[in-house]
Amino acid sequence: MSPRETFHIEILGPEESLGPDAVRQRVSVRTSGVEAARERALTLFARARAPQRSGEPAELVRVIDGAGTEVFRWSRFDGPG
Repeated sequence: MSPRETFHIEILGPEESLGPDAVRQRVSVRTSGVEAARERALTLFARARAPQRSGEPAELVRVIDGAGTEVFRWSRFDGPG
């Protein structure tokens, strides 16, 4: 059995709202490593980017490790769609 680490995934809204209310969704996951947390973050980000009835789509997703260090970041400008 491989050791598991805790990562925090945060989905953020538009850049102009990057204040205390910028985080729209926060999920904590226990995975075998940063790569698994990255995959989970991209899945959540894709769902958050889907057209919604109200509000703007998510702009950014980031993964923070258990020590509070950002280990991955992806914005809507980094990929297709």
